[in-house]
Amino acid sequence: MSERDRKPRFQRGSQKNEDRGRGRRRDRDGGTGGPAILYGWHTVTAALANPARNIRKLLLTENAARRLADENIPTRIAPEMVRPNIIDHRLGPDAVHQGLLAEADPLPSPDIGALTQEGIVLVLDQITDPHNVGAIMRSAAAFAVKAIVTTARHSPEATGVLAKSASGALELVPLVTVSNLARALTDLNDRGFMTVGLDSEGSEDLANVALRQPLALVLGAEGKGLRQLTRETCSAVARLDMPGEIKSLNVSNAAVLALYIGASRLKLMR
Repeated sequence: MSERDRKPRFQRGSQKNEDRGRGRRRDRDGGTGGPAILYGWHTVTAALANPARNIRKLLLTENAARRLADENIPTRIAPEMVRPNIIDHRLGPDAVHQGLLAEADPLPSPDIGALTQEGIVLVLDQITDPHNVGAIMRSAAAFAVKAIVTTARHSPEATGVLAKSASGALELVPLVTVSNLARALTDLNDRGFMTVGLDSEGSEDLANVALRQPLALVLGAEGKGLRQLTRETCSAVARLDMPGEIKSLNVSNAAVLALYIGASRLKLMR
């Protein structure tokens, strides 16, 4: 293939033609109706590599387009070549976009009944910070988590900051959205999952719990922790014992530690 064939095709874009709205939309359980906004190198290139992701619009700077061509990454659609400040204007000055911004259809949300009965799934109980959820998704991809279950309300949408923090994991880990978390946990219990809530008041250290597959690790929001009904619906509630003076962790750090313990105990580590 010649260098000319590898180059993405461009269209000139102007700032006045940019849709300034962030554009957000939920799958399955309702939402705001706009496209998912994806930005940053890992986030956008992972979306481009995902055949299930429909890309509506792709904005690139010259440097980003050159890097895509050099790494032989197809853009799938004809991108618009824009100045970096146009993407800055769309996202705000603090967004690290690296010259790439995509508008895409949200990925479908699988039904909880379709989850495979093996390995680990994560369940998030009203964790609202998109940075934390994105970081949890990134760790979930690293540990081959089968899915993340979250609620339609009181959770961030799979776009923007969350997608950037996930660094491409949004394309790798299915996000299951449910309307009622207690019912979802009951369904997992009925289908043979061991549902373990993580809480500082748990009766036993997670490292000492006899874990089995399929395993659902349930994480609560920082400060509030697990809601009472969530705790009561879990088949076990465990804590993460820390040897140092600080006994609590950021929820995304707690997630990666719990995943390491779970994967090690289930012998999922390679």
